[in-house]
Amino acid sequence: MNHNLYAALRAAFPKDLNATAIETDDGLFYSWSDLERASAMMANLLDSLHIPKGSRVAVQVEKSVEAVMLYLATLRAGYVFLPLNTAYQSAEIEYFIGNAEPAVVVCSSKNFGWVSKIAFKAGTQNVFTLDDNRTGSLLERAAHWSDKHQVVQNKADDLAAILYTSGTTGRSKGAMLSHGNMLSNAQTLKKYWGWKPGDVLIHALPIFHVHGLFVAIHGALLNGSKMIWLSKFDPKLVIAKMPEATVFMGVPTLYVRMLAEPSLTKAQASNMRLFIAGSAPLLLETFNEWHERTGQTILERYGMSETVMLTSNPYAADARYPGQTERRGGTVGFPLPGVSLRVQDDQGHALPVGEIGGIQVKGPNVFGGYWRMPEKTKEEFTADGYFKTGDVGKVDERGYVVIVGRSKDLIISGGYNVYPAEIEGYINDMPGVAESALIGVPHPDFGEVGVAVVIAKPGAKVDADAVVAALKSQLANFKIPKKCFVVAELPRNTMGKVQKNLLREQYKGLF
Repeated sequence: MNHNLYAALRAAFPKDLNATAIETDDGLFYSWSDLERASAMMANLLDSLHIPKGSRVAVQVEKSVEAVMLYLATLRAGYVFLPLNTAYQSAEIEYFIGNAEPAVVVCSSKNFGWVSKIAFKAGTQNVFTLDDNRTGSLLERAAHWSDKHQVVQNKADDLAAILYTSGTTGRSKGAMLSHGNMLSNAQTLKKYWGWKPGDVLIHALPIFHVHGLFVAIHGALLNGSKMIWLSKFDPKLVIAKMPEATVFMGVPTLYVRMLAEPSLTKAQASNMRLFIAGSAPLLLETFNEWHERTGQTILERYGMSETVMLTSNPYAADARYPGQTERRGGTVGFPLPGVSLRVQDDQGHALPVGEIGGIQVKGPNVFGGYWRMPEKTKEEFTADGYFKTGDVGKVDERGYVVIVGRSKDLIISGGYNVYPAEIEGYINDMPGVAESALIGVPHPDFGEVGVAVVIAKPGAKVDADAVVAALKSQLANFKIPKKCFVVAELPRNTMGKVQKNLLREQYKGLF
């Protein structure tokens, strides 16, 4: 049996290959046959370069359907796809190319000058361009090749993609995902999220990340579902497209931006059956307001570059948790079928229900390790094969998983553990507060203390001293931030996650 992920996706294409697979926001229609033929031509081009099986293809391009075709071509030809965030600059690209040693680099035409210089210097022989307007040397060269291509035979544990994690501490690490990791996860989610014939996905996420590239695209392709393709997120356009679609996946900021649009109503969202949120924590206020406005309950889930998806709030009844069909705000639901999840303390002891500790996971979706980092890989797995996620959380009495933060965000103040998410929850409930971030900064007496950084809702005034005073009546003294700052915005990465490392750097000299 061929475990090549593309073979499984291709087998799920609908019988009518002339039907629309992807409809773009600039009025283009791509059929299933277009995906099959164009990915075959690109695969033949890659094969013509006579690069070894398992060679890396590094890709830093703007979002386009052609970029998806290149991803499919890389899979079907048995190479390893390496998506790179479009925000990365030269020092970062130099590191990734030096570390991954790709045989092929594909970049935007506007970056060709500096990217090609880095690539050639690192020994990469082949550099192509691909732009989001269907131009570039990759397409020009691929046009000369046959549109028939035999999908390469792969084993389940053959490498399919390397995803560089965002590297908030030290150098980014390349998480190695196999064909089996990604296919098992896509099949599990197809069932768990109730994908059905006729589903249509609105795709408004970037495609250099697990969420947009794997969860969304694999989901639609494995179900033979049409995608409504937006080159970038536009709240008005997403809302306008809802009557033609049934599924939407987004990061929390996208939901916040749609809630600011008067056109978001129950009637407008009535054809939709599923709204999924992930990649960053969803505020309870957003969860509740979305339900009030649309009558729909957002399904929050949890995953990471190293594991694809790990847990999910229920779409429907889950036999493992009788009677628990509720999608609960502030939780990321249950471990997915096939995923084993546990919470342990620093000494490696299992913690009882409701106790906060390090989340560890095991399952067919969990990556094989970090690219060329055997020591780091060994460090991140337990003796019995569980991956230490670096997330801190608990499992409540009903089996729902609650994430309280990253272990590196944990603040140890005067010997006491302070979990930022707990304090942020209290601050976010205060009048006028839109969002907050609690960070730990060095302190001569306590070792480390909390500092709250807060953004106000539009038109609201928030008093920093009043925030601290209000917390004093609610929380133990060691949890109270020593300072609070009200700012215009919080620094975020492209997936909407607050970059606490930048805040820590900014405020580290306070005391």
